[in-house]
Amino acid sequence: MLSRRGLLAAALAGLPVLSRSARADAPVLRVGSLPFGTVAWEAAVIKARGLDAENGFSLDVVKLAGTDAARIAFVGGQVDTMLADLFWSARLGNEGRPVRFLPFSTSEGAVMVRGDGPIRTLKDLAGRKLGVAGGPLDKNWLLLKTQARDGGGIDLEREAEIAYGAAPLITLKLEQGALDAALTYWTYCARLEPKGYRRLISADDVMRAFGAIGSVALSGYLFEAAAVAARPQVIAGFARAARMANDRLAGDPAAWELVRPLMSADDEPTFQALRREYLAGIPRRTIAAERGDGERLYAVMSRLGGERLVGAGTGLPPDLYYDGAGNG
Repeated sequence: MLSRRGLLAAALAGLPVLSRSARADAPVLRVGSLPFGTVAWEAAVIKARGLDAENGFSLDVVKLAGTDAARIAFVGGQVDTMLADLFWSARLGNEGRPVRFLPFSTSEGAVMVRGDGPIRTLKDLAGRKLGVAGGPLDKNWLLLKTQARDGGGIDLEREAEIAYGAAPLITLKLEQGALDAALTYWTYCARLEPKGYRRLISADDVMRAFGAIGSVALSGYLFEAAAVAARPQVIAGFARAARMANDRLAGDPAAWELVRPLMSADDEPTFQALRREYLAGIPRRTIAAERGDGERLYAVMSRLGGERLVGAGTGLPPDLYYDGAGNG
């Protein structure tokens, strides 16, 4: 039997009260979640609204320390899925580990500057201190510096002072005034906007400059191809549940009351900015459209980062994308 607290939580969420044995009978799907990651937002809606049970599985959220830990957990089989970068996913497939990629979000980062500051174009970064979240092979950085050189007429590596670091540190240094601009991830961009910062150029702008036709989902849920083949109904059920959760977040303000405690949004403007950017990033395009732009960007990344970034492949694996309907 469920505890009194469990019964109350289920009633408040409008859920059917399931017995322990009924839950135990449902196949479990383990999803890796990073601290403050948006996977936890979607998972909270899935669990609270019973969307996992409705779609024939039980969702188990496994908390992981960071991206490296998530990759190790996935490769080692400790989780069934996690969020992964499109190019890392492609690398796995090209190196002999067949995987399937389900688009999760088109939201990416941006170069953030003070709203009332003098930096208005990429050329204005000359002689300035630019923080870059990640390292020299970060995909957004490779694209940005190439676009700056080809379209903006500035060699950022030579004409600006570059500082690499983790996104929280880079964002903090920008707020402290130690940096003039920062290329950081979308959640940090959303948190900066209510504090008076603005986007100088977004990753989406840069990707379109390199030929992308629409907003590209560079992050997605990753599954082993063997798992998709062995448990097609479970994986398809998860894809449906994720889509249903996003539909609720897009159309039901009450769903955000489940998510808000996980967002570390200290004020209403920050909450609204995070909410807006999350919803804007929900993929709406066909898999064919995603793949077309993915191929274009893969070719660019292969040219810019070489084998160190994308591996030895010459393109995306032919069966990389998962269509969300039980087909690999």
